[in-house]
Amino acid sequence: MSVLIRVRGALPDLRPAERRVAEAVLADPAAISESSITAVARRCQTSETTVLRFCRALGLAGYPELRIALARAAQWEESDRSGGAVTGTITAADSLAEVVAKVTYADARSVEDTGAALDLAQLEVAVAAVAGARQVDVYGVGASALVGEDLQLKLHRIGLVAFRWPQYHQAMAAAALLGPRDVAIGISHTGTTADTVDPLRVAHDNGATTIAVTNFARSAISQHADLVLTTAVRETTFRSGSMSSRIAQLAVVDCLFTGVAQRSYDRAVTVLDHTYVAVDSRRGTQPARVVLPLE
Repeated sequence: MSVLIRVRGALPDLRPAERRVAEAVLADPAAISESSITAVARRCQTSETTVLRFCRALGLAGYPELRIALARAAQWEESDRSGGAVTGTITAADSLAEVVAKVTYADARSVEDTGAALDLAQLEVAVAAVAGARQVDVYGVGASALVGEDLQLKLHRIGLVAFRWPQYHQAMAAAALLGPRDVAIGISHTGTTADTVDPLRVAHDNGATTIAVTNFARSAISQHADLVLTTAVRETTFRSGSMSSRIAQLAVVDCLFTGVAQRSYDRAVTVLDHTYVAVDSRRGTQPARVVLPLE
């Protein structure tokens, strides 16, 4: 996994001085990889000790390891350059073609980075839990509610009992009724949305298996999750926490759903075919034919 993904995921937990180091790393990883620790500390208006703390927050032994990791990441970014659109920063002077290039680049890399960062061991346990659950409840608001609806509908189409609760009071009431045979899934990009964190906490306290889908593995929602599935999102200037985060979340829930469906492959294919046939008549221009019983 690229060190830049780890830097983005660690941002909310960093102290202000450490965050300045993180922002410098994300802005120009190649330059930081070629700089001494003294030069980086001076550039970020902090101390060498802070730079070392930042390295350890990423799970690195020290600054030399950071330089090596950044050099590799910078080389990868350079080889993956697409028309020069390697950041999500959109300026007032950008042409529409440049905007499209930057947006699509950020979205594509969000999905790729999410796939690289996804913990397969956690995903496997999550798949088993959902496949064997008596009931699955899904919590999420805003853009995450749309992802929750997508997951709930997919689970329902393969015959699983699944509910989506986008309203806080409904979610809290539903979570209070869950137990050890149930699964609760909370979807939150920041991992701090109270309307999602609170019902997941209640479900966890009642013994349900809890799963968090978030961009930040050490966020508040993770404290109440038995399993954490992380996204790795690159936002552009006008889309904080909304568009590329939703695309990355959809990638995660698609992996979860597909893993669940694969566990009962023949049955899943059969029921999906049945549901497809049930709505297929509405795809054309002719109205559905209703067959009435003979009298």
